[in-house]
Amino acid sequence: MPKHAVSLDDKYALDETRQLLTGTQAIVRLMLTQRARDVRAGLNTAGYVTGYRGSPIATLEAAMLRAHGILEPNHIKFQPGLNEDLAATALWGSQQAELRGEGKYDGVFGVWYGKGPGVDRTGDVFRHANHAGTSRHGGVLALMGDDHTCESSTSAHQSEFAFVDYMIPILNPAGVQEILDYGILGLALSRYAGVWVGLKCVKDNIEATATVDGRIDRIEIKTPEDFTPPPGGLNIRLGDQALAKEARLHDYKRAAILAFARANGFDRIVTSGGPAPKIGIITTGKSYLDVRAAMDELGIDEVAANRLGLRLYKVGMPWPLEPQGLLKFAQGLDLILVVEEKRALIETQVKEQLYDLPDRPRVLGKKDENEQWLFPAKYALDPSDIAIKLGERLIRSSVNSCAGDDIKDRVAELKRVKGNRPETQEAATRIHGICADVIPIGSLQHDAVT
Repeated sequence: MPKHAVSLDDKYALDETRQLLTGTQAIVRLMLTQRARDVRAGLNTAGYVTGYRGSPIATLEAAMLRAHGILEPNHIKFQPGLNEDLAATALWGSQQAELRGEGKYDGVFGVWYGKGPGVDRTGDVFRHANHAGTSRHGGVLALMGDDHTCESSTSAHQSEFAFVDYMIPILNPAGVQEILDYGILGLALSRYAGVWVGLKCVKDNIEATATVDGRIDRIEIKTPEDFTPPPGGLNIRLGDQALAKEARLHDYKRAAILAFARANGFDRIVTSGGPAPKIGIITTGKSYLDVRAAMDELGIDEVAANRLGLRLYKVGMPWPLEPQGLLKFAQGLDLILVVEEKRALIETQVKEQLYDLPDRPRVLGKKDENEQWLFPAKYALDPSDIAIKLGERLIRSSVNSCAGDDIKDRVAELKRVKGNRPETQEAATRIHGICADVIPIGSLQHDAVT
């Protein structure tokens, strides 16, 4: 048999479809995949990656540098930014390259990366660039590196609300496979609706390792049939005035975003809840994995979920939340539990969208009926805690009396194990050093220097 020469670069070979990748390596492969998809579609595009490092997305630069020999021949340029704002400004410029017919390519698709403090400081560029729009064969993903548990930051970050303020849609992948999938979908959405697209990156997806399906044609992009673009389209254009850009964003782009999400199945019902669904769970990203782990701890598989009347909804785009899929999910339910980390983003949209329903279900998320914390906004959610809260709801539900002793016993055991956890102080506390994305240059304090 002929010997196969094994290389560390095999993970980026597009003809090798099953690959073991980290989240950051998935971003590298995403760029190569997008270029290959464009070539198959008869487009001569280029890729551009720029940003500023910071955990949990710090290793992206190393992955890009190691793949330099593969990226450059495929017309993909990696250029670390001097800071986050200049990097975003460069990407904004990349979407203008073909406006006057002077560009070398049909379009430039790009990726910006930065951790939470970098998102904060880049707000002015994000707002202006998103209002201006993206090119028809370009598109931009913005990777939001969020440190929910403040492991290497001076504050715990949740960047979604900043992106909501800029009116940038947000995708929240659960795992490495969805970084690849949502990356392709995100760039297609960016081109279609003429907007930047945020991609949530926490350690649980960007630092994870998994075997993925890397087929170039794995994702089939579907064009919405229920949206008609305005004259002139939605992409970036010359001579655009500020109020015209704002009007286009509100009048057309948001509708285009939602139509694209519907057509391409960003959100989906995972378990139907059987013939008599009563309790529904809405979740996204890392929290979706926590909910599935919680269901495993309770011994609830898909068959058991349908027997218990438990319906599960996985949201791929937490903002803006697509309403038609939500209404279909909510039909017949008595109670909806929204499981999401940090502040409530999905929960408030669910309550707003279901408000006028005559028989709307009760919606709980951060707090319960008695204003007590249910799924707290601080720190991170834990699968065992989710399992206890969910199990108690199933036990209390009169319709779900068939939950029986099995779930009661499992909840009791989870509480016992939780009560036996040792309460010990950390042996050491990390002292923050000088970091450009944490401490602004020129305002260093003496006690911040190590």
